[in-house]
Amino acid sequence: MGIEDDDGNDTGALFQIEEPVAPMRKTTVPGRGIGIDLGTTHSLVAVAPCGEAPRTLGDADGRALLPSVVSYIGETPDVGWDARAAQLSAPTRVVSSVKRFMGRGTADIEFQHPYRIAALGDGAADVVRLEVGQGRVVTPMEVSARILEVLAARAEEALGETPTGAVITVPAYFDEAQRQATKDAGRIAGLTVYRLLAEPTAAALAYGLDKGGQGLFAVYDLGGGTFDISVLRLRDGVFQVLATGGDSALGGDDFDRAVGEHLLREAGVHTPTVLQREQARVAARDAKETLSTAETVSVQWEGGPALTLTRGQLNAVIGPIAERTAAPCRGALKDAGVRARDLDGVVLVGGSTRTPLVRNLVESIFRRKPLSDIDPDQVVAYGAAIVADELSGYAREGATLLDVAPLSLGLETMGGIVEKIIPRNAAIPIAARQVFTNYSEKQTGMMIHVVQGERELADDCRSLARFDLSGIPRLPPSMARIEITFELDADALLTVTARELMTGVKQTVEVKPTYGLSDEDVDALVIESLDNADEDFARRNLAEARVELGRVVLAVSAALTEVGDVEGILVAEDRAAIVSALADGEAAMAPTGPTEHHEIVAVRERLEHVSEAFARRRMERALLAGMEGMSLSEVENTIAADDTLDAKRGSHEAEQIEKI
Repeated sequence: MGIEDDDGNDTGALFQIEEPVAPMRKTTVPGRGIGIDLGTTHSLVAVAPCGEAPRTLGDADGRALLPSVVSYIGETPDVGWDARAAQLSAPTRVVSSVKRFMGRGTADIEFQHPYRIAALGDGAADVVRLEVGQGRVVTPMEVSARILEVLAARAEEALGETPTGAVITVPAYFDEAQRQATKDAGRIAGLTVYRLLAEPTAAALAYGLDKGGQGLFAVYDLGGGTFDISVLRLRDGVFQVLATGGDSALGGDDFDRAVGEHLLREAGVHTPTVLQREQARVAARDAKETLSTAETVSVQWEGGPALTLTRGQLNAVIGPIAERTAAPCRGALKDAGVRARDLDGVVLVGGSTRTPLVRNLVESIFRRKPLSDIDPDQVVAYGAAIVADELSGYAREGATLLDVAPLSLGLETMGGIVEKIIPRNAAIPIAARQVFTNYSEKQTGMMIHVVQGERELADDCRSLARFDLSGIPRLPPSMARIEITFELDADALLTVTARELMTGVKQTVEVKPTYGLSDEDVDALVIESLDNADEDFARRNLAEARVELGRVVLAVSAALTEVGDVEGILVAEDRAAIVSALADGEAAMAPTGPTEHHEIVAVRERLEHVSEAFARRRMERALLAGMEGMSLSEVENTIAADDTLDAKRGSHEAEQIEKI
């Protein structure tokens, strides 16, 4: 948290987690909610009206899967199978795997793709924009909205009426910006988004893990562009996500591109064109799907030689990529405080789990054969439909869902230190608040800087939002009370409120970041917090020591200025010692000052020591001045009244701490 007038603030010690304020109720009609799995490779829509078993809705040909591909070759966008068929004719004008671009900035796109990224105009937000020909530029949210529109139209035809709302699934490891981008896509498509639901949670619901008994389950979700692992427990009707992990830029697309590069090398193509890369990728995708049941497959694309790919060759290429899912799995088990043998089952989700190598890897990680009774492509849509039916107003019997926050949320305090308000893996929805205070009597405002991540310093975390709280009354240091409230809703979207408790001045902001974390940031933020823990805490301790030294320097300097040369309060030798200690303090706070926190502490302690006598004489003089002209009985009555007031104030403050 920054402040105005080049000063800072300090954290208070008051903290509470509470239930968030109930959101405004959305329009509902029982039986008219729909569940949408907005996937990287394919998307689906499902319904479960008024307690019926969930079912997916197909197109005119009965196909439930809709390729998540949008073609901008014609005057109007074309979505689905026809768009996918047109990919190789104009790869830069047909957008696929758009989910990997959701909530990301231009600097975050490091994975391979055939598209042209549009240049940013003056004042334009750093959000990805794709050039799709004829001067047309689209954002990932617009592309996703076209897919959602087709799915919503399917639902309207099947239900005979317009859906009142939708539950859209997202990877559990999607960050704040990626979730917000998904919700924006829903709004662009004209949908009322009841909520965003984590894909592993939806899959577990579809498997009926919410029906009766107790259970501890892992959900392994490997789709076209994202990987999630979640550990969930059902106990006494509460369906709780204990921990989540994954990689928001790892999936079947990476398999396809790696196999495509292998095929190009086998074909003797070492500097492929964009078209050749896309041809090889599509051929690799088809070959991978065939090798899920066959041992060998013939591969050829237009202008390329005939090749043979075996399952063993496929495994050799994709094995290292699939192995990247193992570490998050073990990490999620550790975060949940359980062992693999404690699980009651492992659920497979996502089309990429059809690959035999992936299934064998899952079995080796969790030491049990995974569950795959339901089509892994459809299971997420089923779960979304169940939740949508309940949110539409139909009273379904089921478990209470408790999802979790994928990454910690907090704010920057004086010295660049992060104060975590909502920790990673906290159950959502949740509201948490903490009280902060002022650093200087000059302070009349604060800049609230909201960050996301696991590191100790703000510079090492992702910046989400900044806003100002002005109108703070001028009070002595540590006397103001600024209450900061973080509200994380069921969609894991954040609202931050800052309120000065004395005046009631308040500022609220819905955190809507322009773009999200880069390909590796989500995992890196967690891993770095472990790898750099010692260094981070050393830097935090150093920052805190400098903040505390700054407070003492400011207080002593102000006292010297106020007292001046008043006789009897500050003798010459004391002034010299204090001035010298102040100079050492200012030097210690400079960029070239000590780099060990204990050195800073030593400087502060020396300043406090040499100014102790001066501070005592100053206080005694103030007391004598206050009692001047009073009789003994008046002094005794004043002391008695002060004691009573202190007792009442102490009781009141204790009550306030309990409430806060």
